[in-house]
Amino acid sequence: MNDSSGNGRWIHPLCHPLEASKNGPFITLDDDTLMTIDSEGLKISSDEGRTWSPPLSTLPGIKSEEPGSHYILQTRNKTIVTIYLDFTTYRFSWNDEKSEPGDDCKLELWAARSLDGGKTWIDKQKLLEGFNANFFGFIQTRSGRIVATVEHLARNPGRLVACSLISDDEGKTWRRSNFIDLGGRGHHDGAMEPTVAELSDGRLLMLIRTTLDRFWEAISEDGGEYWRIIKPSRIDASNSPGYLLRLKSNRLVLVWNRLNPEGRVWEKAKPGPASERPVSWHREELSIAFSEDDGEKWTKPVVIARQKDGQLSYPFVFERRPGELWITAGFAFKKGWWEPLPLRLKLFEDEFLRGAL
Repeated sequence: MNDSSGNGRWIHPLCHPLEASKNGPFITLDDDTLMTIDSEGLKISSDEGRTWSPPLSTLPGIKSEEPGSHYILQTRNKTIVTIYLDFTTYRFSWNDEKSEPGDDCKLELWAARSLDGGKTWIDKQKLLEGFNANFFGFIQTRSGRIVATVEHLARNPGRLVACSLISDDEGKTWRRSNFIDLGGRGHHDGAMEPTVAELSDGRLLMLIRTTLDRFWEAISEDGGEYWRIIKPSRIDASNSPGYLLRLKSNRLVLVWNRLNPEGRVWEKAKPGPASERPVSWHREELSIAFSEDDGEKWTKPVVIARQKDGQLSYPFVFERRPGELWITAGFAFKKGWWEPLPLRLKLFEDEFLRGAL
């Protein structure tokens, strides 16, 4: 169906409008209210995200406008944990000739936790120095471990590498895994913006944005301590992140930008400061796929929203209730990076699987 506002947007007929006023991140509290965090602080909604409370507390450095830069979760022991990029000291500098970040290139990754429902924060700590960028994985596993999958800007040559940060004590202390390095040369090249889900046997699956026309996948057999199974996935993708989530049904769901729009080939950008190889920057369509077998096979991708000549990217997927999926686009524009037009959708897992596949 076309957007009734006449903005040239197409939305799949099995997707419903989402009346929430924010893009996330969201968590569901015990009383079925919602919680989010943004640059103003931690907030609660009792009307499905339409309106939000004044902030309970603040953490300077969070930037609401930057999707994939901050997340929250509530552990099974009711601790609120956040991990976020601190924009108070942000500076990006890059030497195109050397393909290296400047010495002052900086965006640090921090964490904090709350034991009183978000009123105060304790154990605030820096997790990664240097320059780190957006990320799309922050989960608690069945063992109780907290796992964040993140990216980090490496040097010589400049490129992104991926890793996980794990905590076994409710976010009080953290440790880092090995770096996943796929090579590359450029400030948007390498192993980027990873997303993660726990598989049915307890292993972790990471899907990694690359410039190689597809996601690469990494498997951890020890809860994110190490990633030693690393290979190209069968999922084609543009140079843009996806969001992976294990649902209450035990299916996996993935929302992402495919390598090409439906029915045509996207012209690749030439090599340059961003990437050493030609790369697709297709972001006009968001697609969805499901897996019943821990990502071994996926359903045929289905486009859920299209913005011709515009952008729908940096998705966030939230299971509000079992089988009720909220999907938002962190970057949603009518033309390239201009004229913001939010995308907030809701779909019902079983209805969509019956009707769209």
